[in-house]
Amino acid sequence: MRKWLEAYEAHLAEDRSVAESSRLSYLRDLHHFVSDMERQGIRTPTRLLPFHIQGYFSRLRQEGKSAATLARRLVSIRAWCRFGVIERMIERDPTLQLELPKPGRKPPRVLTLSEVDKLLDAPDAETPQGLRDKTMLELLYATGLRVSELVALDVDHVRIQMGFLHCSGIGSRERIVPMGALSVQCLQRYLEQGRPKLRKKEDADPAMFPNHLGTRLTRQGFWKIIKKYGLAAGLPPDMTPHTLRHSFAVHMLDNGADLRAVQEMLGHASPQTTQKYQMSERAKVMEVYNRTHPRARIHPDPLDSI
Repeated sequence: MRKWLEAYEAHLAEDRSVAESSRLSYLRDLHHFVSDMERQGIRTPTRLLPFHIQGYFSRLRQEGKSAATLARRLVSIRAWCRFGVIERMIERDPTLQLELPKPGRKPPRVLTLSEVDKLLDAPDAETPQGLRDKTMLELLYATGLRVSELVALDVDHVRIQMGFLHCSGIGSRERIVPMGALSVQCLQRYLEQGRPKLRKKEDADPAMFPNHLGTRLTRQGFWKIIKKYGLAAGLPPDMTPHTLRHSFAVHMLDNGADLRAVQEMLGHASPQTTQKYQMSERAKVMEVYNRTHPRARIHPDPLDSI
């Protein structure tokens, strides 16, 4: 088993030019697996069978390893076994019948309306930079844009009088997204009072949101901005720019928006991607049903009074 592992390590380093971080990750997984197999008495490649690998994953589950860890380990072992078949160290791949453990998907973090208000009120809109930050936060919540789409906006992508903006999303898919009245007002003020003071006079950069140097603000720059205001608003530290996108979608659906319309605004290629946001809506429907339907609640048995 160890010789097989050494040959695979050389293969990763020399033949495939795998990045060092990825190579070390694969090898950590495989060294752990090989050590476990040796403890089970499996020391030669030809003795490795599917039930040995299944037993390994059963032990990992008993140790409380996450589904993501199990999935990564199986990917590493599967690639190693495929290499073993090619190099004729084993006749058959023992991982072929094994299913890849699926990582559990956490529900998206969603802000309450009160939390949204606190976040959007955190910037000092009396300064050019604060006004820029407030405008970005307002637009992010009003439109559900991805942060990459937000920082990529140019001035001519926005139609203030018509109340919409134009953006290019994943796969260069273009879409038109409406803006709310409050975000339009904030954007109008920013264009008149904030952006001219942030731009360099000699700079012709069309970026809607410049940084302190007058050039386009980056994704990393906005991450720092939203983290700063999230902390100032007392919000959980796990909040990210995507949290406002999640909140936009859930709040829209909670208030009766059509799933297809929200899908279009988010720029999702498939409605299945948008459906994850309906969980909040379903929970609200159940709460309303249980609270208002006369036969949803448990009443005393009328026969008990006889």
